[in-house]
Amino acid sequence: MTTEAGSSKPLPAMRGLAAQFYESCRRHELRFQRCRSCSAWRHVPREMCPGCGSWDWHWAPSSGRGRLFSWTVVARPLHPAFAAAAPYAPAVIEMEEGVRLLSCVVDTPPDELTIGMPLTVDFEDLTLDISLPVFRRA
Repeated sequence: MTTEAGSSKPLPAMRGLAAQFYESCRRHELRFQRCRSCSAWRHVPREMCPGCGSWDWHWAPSSGRGRLFSWTVVARPLHPAFAAAAPYAPAVIEMEEGVRLLSCVVDTPPDELTIGMPLTVDFEDLTLDISLPVFRRA
């Protein structure tokens, strides 16, 4: 992770398959890898399908809908760039496609989060080149 002008927070390294994932996020599109052999969705990105072993895949659009699977509350951030946001809740979102994504729910205080809460994707533009998927109540 790096930092860049316009953001004091650590930013994702823009290389390899991660760069491809974040390029779609920059366009405010959520896409996940999908195997062309067995149709399995996957995240985090990787070259080979863990289900069938195929190397044939593509980036497929997500519905953008999911449910809150899990979260934790950070009261004392370890990185100073996140101090003003505390308390905040890093969350695991289970998407309709079956993949899970680490993100946050931006319109709900941590004490109002509930397992199974329906969510929809939105994007937070951190710099001109980097947007992160975040979630709101559906």
